[in-house]
Formats: sequence, C-alpha cells, structure tokens
Amino acid sequence: MAIKRKAKKKLKVKQSGASSRVTSDLRPQHNPRTPPCRSACPNHKDVRGVLTTIAQAQKREISQEEAYTRAFYLFAEKGPFPSVCGRVCPHPCESSCNRGEFDDAVSINQVERFVGDWALEHGLDLPSAKDASAKESIAVIGGGPAGLSCAYQMARRGYPVTLFEAFPKVGGMLRYGIPRYRLPREILDAEIQRITRLGVEIKTDTIVGKDISLSRIREEHDAVFIGIGAHKGRNLGIQGEHASNVLSGAEYLHRTNEGDVPGQGDKVLVIGGGDTAIDAARMARRHGAEVTIVYRRTRNEMPAIEPEIDGALEEGVTLHELAAPVEMILDENGQATGMKVIKCELGEPDASGRRRPVPIEGTEWIIDATMVIAAISQEPEFDTLGEVREGRDWIKVDEHGQMLLGGTPVQGTYAGGDATNLSLVTTAVAQGRFAAETMHAHLRGIEPVLEDLGEIVGKDDIHFGYYKEQAEKGEVRAKRHPVPEIPPAERFADIDAEISLGLSEEQVRDEAARCLSCGECFFCGTCYFFCQDGVIHKPLEFGQLYEFTKMEVCQGCKKCAEECPCGFILMK
Repeated sequence: MAIKRKAKKKLKVKQSGASSRVTSDLRPQHNPRTPPCRSACPNHKDVRGVLTTIAQAQKREISQEEAYTRAFYLFAEKGPFPSVCGRVCPHPCESSCNRGEFDDAVSINQVERFVGDWALEHGLDLPSAKDASAKESIAVIGGGPAGLSCAYQMARRGYPVTLFEAFPKVGGMLRYGIPRYRLPREILDAEIQRITRLGVEIKTDTIVGKDISLSRIREEHDAVFIGIGAHKGRNLGIQGEHASNVLSGAEYLHRTNEGDVPGQGDKVLVIGGGDTAIDAARMARRHGAEVTIVYRRTRNEMPAIEPEIDGALEEGVTLHELAAPVEMILDENGQATGMKVIKCELGEPDASGRRRPVPIEGTEWIIDATMVIAAISQEPEFDTLGEVREGRDWIKVDEHGQMLLGGTPVQGTYAGGDATNLSLVTTAVAQGRFAAETMHAHLRGIEPVLEDLGEIVGKDDIHFGYYKEQAEKGEVRAKRHPVPEIPPAERFADIDAEISLGLSEEQVRDEAARCLSCGECFFCGTCYFFCQDGVIHKPLEFGQLYEFTKMEVCQGCKKCAEECPCGFILMK
C-alpha cells in the first residue's frame, strides 16, 4: 500500500509578534521505495534504473554508449532476453506507470528493445561470475523461455548445465508459437547464442521419457528444472472437431513457423481471442486466406495484446464477437466445410472475472470454412512425462519453483513456465530465475530468499505539478513517441518482415527522460530550494544525495516532502 505523501501528526504553533509559523514534530527522511513499473513486471526488472541511467548520462559525465551498456546489464541481471521481451511482452509495467496519470506512460518496452538490440550490435555478452565454478551438475528439460532462463542463471554462477530439448531447435513458443513478423529469428538466435557461450550444453531432438528417462536424468544430475511448455492445443469439445482440416492454434503456428504451411484453402475460421488466435489469424492472412475470428465474448474481454488485435483488423481479418461454436459441418469425406455458431450475450462474471457468455436460443448460423483453427487454450504434453504432474494437467510448484507431488517437494526438482500455468514470456523467464536462485541456495546449503519489493510508490506519492511544468517548458517530451510500423498494405510483400520498426536512439532518450524516477532521488534540488531552515546540504557532485544536516534547527515545515516530485522524502 502506498504511503500518503502528506503525513499528519501533532502540530505546534509558535507565536512571534503578529506573525505565526506552523511547525511539527515530524522530520524529513530519505525513503527509497519501489516504483510501480518494477512491481508490475513479473520479473521485477529495474526499469527505473535503466531509464535514469540513460537519461542522466550527460549529467553523470558518462558516454551514451556507457549508459546503454549499464542499462543492458541491469536488464541482464533478471533475464537474458531484452531484445525478445522488448518485442513480445505486453508490458504490464507500462499499464502501472505513474506518468500515465497525466499524459502517457513511458514507452518502457521500446527502451528495452533498443537496449537489447544495441547490446547485440555491439557484441555484449551476458554477465557471469568468471572466477566461480561448481561441481554440481544441472539438467534443464525444455528449451523455452523458462528453461533457457534457468540455464542462464545457473551457468552464470559457474554450474555445468545440460539442456534437453524435444524439438530440433531451442526457443519453445518463442520459436514455434510467435510469428517472425513479431519476433525475427535472427534476434532470438542471437540471444540464445549468448547463453550457450556461457557453457550451456544443448541436446536437441531428445524427448525425456522416451529417448532418456527422467529417473536417469535425476540420477546423473544434482538438480533438475522442468520447463516443457504447453505445446498441445485444447479441444473445443464439439462434434466434428477431429476432422483433418481442423487444427489447434499451437499446431498451425508450429507448422507455419517451420515452413510447413498446411493446405488451408481460401477461407480460414479461427476460434478464440488470445494471442495464439490473433497470431494464427494474421499468419493465415499472409498465406492468402480470408480469415474470420469467432470469439464468445466482446473485443473488450479479449486477452490478446491490444495492438495485435488492431493489426489483425487492419490486415482485413473479420471479427465475430459474442459467437460460440456449436458443431463442425462436415462433408461426405469427413472434412470440415464450416462451423455452426450461436449468438451469445454476456451474463454474470465467471472465475476469470470476465462476464460469462450465455448462448441465445434460436440464433444459430453457419460460417463457411476451408480450414478451422481452434485456439482456445493450450496445455503441456505429458505423454512421456506423466509422473511429474499431479491432477489433470499442470505441474504443481511452490513459491520458489520447487516441484510438488502429493503436497510435498520433490527433492532437487523444479519447474516453471507454461508447464505450471499459462502466462507471459516475462513470467516464464522470471520463474526460471526464481527456480535457479532457489536451486543455487539449496546446493550451497543456504536458505532461499523471496524477492521483497517493499513499499510501492503510488500516484498519491508523486508531485505531478513538477513534471507537468517540465513538459510545458519543453524540458522533456509530454507525449510518448508513437512506434512506427510497416503500413498494412505493404506487410504481405514479405510475410516475415518485422512490422514494428522500433524507436530511434533520440526517441529512446526522450522516453528515458520522461521517467518520473518514482521513489528514488533524481537530484533535482527541489528540496534544497524550498527549505527555509538551511537544513538541507547541497552535494558537490551530481549523483550524491541532498543530505539533511543541522536537524536541530529543522522546524518540520514539511515543504521538502510536499514538494519532492518523486516521493523520495517522507516526514516521520
């Protein structure tokens, strides 16, 4: 819970002739707190540190190149994929950005993409403890974002790591589920190669439970991480869905991303409203089909990334809202020629918090199709690893990522990513990191520690007037930069061409300067200017804190706390 900026306590009034001065028993203290961008990020990246490092380069008398280098290593502390996450993450950090209260949130995602790309262009390697070595052997099962994150975090600590991947290449859903126009493969490959340079051994085309048993892996390694992902599409549960031209969204994207484009015909029907559904629809458009999406709620409830929905509609995809599948229409050869759907209305909220779609009797109609893509959800494939799950599908883990069976931890075995619950790429990277940190603690005989973010800086803690004045004076940009994209009419000329073009270096620096530095001093000097008692000492160098001295003469007027733009000073 955010602390209110204007603390209220016992007041004193000192009379001096006809004038009076209201004072208090409160005294100012530095009170560093966590910005909401970091709290909202599933991986708790030091967003504020990255943005202020870039924005303050000149004042700190370091080059922009040095600032970008430092920014990269701040990102790399939490994960090895700044270029990837800068492209595919729906950036919940921006939704929580306090700057959005009065103009636009900082374009954090684009800054991360720029920093990641800059690091690749300049050949920066991931950090490692080069003088550290460990004899304990680590096995990672699954080469998606969770597995690669865990492998990276253990390898950088000096552990020998072997990663087992069932597919011909590592990357998981990053490679097999996200189209190239959103995530170029050269970017993905470059960030994976940095992990392998830390010494991670990768064994592809190796199915654990078939080519090698899980029990053998556990015998040969001191700790095991399971991050097999969720590559199996869930069934619709309607008649006719097993026709050969009805594919899951996961299967369709896997095949098209590998160049094995199924014969889809000219009318593709996609069922679902998540990212997989939108990606499948846009890929089908790129391969020449008319595409219709059927979703049982409204667009407002679609879980897909909003700009991706916009992109699909710009590219000519048709969206039928409030429509639910009833059954497939099959021809004499058992092929789906269409689907019967029924109109819905929204009822009471369900377990997800969204309003439940309720079918309206007598409103069925048929949508013709030459292929149907069911993209309602995905789940892990446990055909060869059934012993690691408890219940119907997901692997159960505790808050540290340690695997649970029967409610008790399986010693030395951890899990994360979509095998434990469907979520964001950034969440999978975080879970790989959390598991690695716990794994390392157990191997070293120390207690694992969960990250404590402490108090979060809310909008009530920020003095927005300071930043509005900055924008009005032109000292910083008010609105965020729009991200340039390839126009819709030009996107199908090269179906793999990346749509988002990213921000320029100058625009990235503009965005960094827009950061409010919530909860951390950015050395503006406002407290020094407003102090009437001479209590605050101005430092000689930029980057040093304004210190509270001569506290015996402080009258507790609270001006320093009330005028501090970023909520760094608190009266106690």
